Amino acid sequence: MPIVQITLVKGRPSGIVENCIRQVARTVADTLGAPLETIRVVVNEVEPSRFAVGDTLKSDR
Repeated sequence: MPIVQITLVKGRPSGIVENCIRQVARTVADTLGAPLETIRVVVNEVEPSRFAVGDTLKSDR
């Protein structure tokens, strides 16, 4: 059972995130030969003030 975890900064439209989940699941199924119904995709969305690149918070941009 493949499990894929994706971490994103909050703010993207729900439909775009849902499309990403579907496409990732299909890609994993195609590349690993795993049945689609066995693939788990989890998206963790974090607040921009809780995500940094170096010492620059995403909320600073």
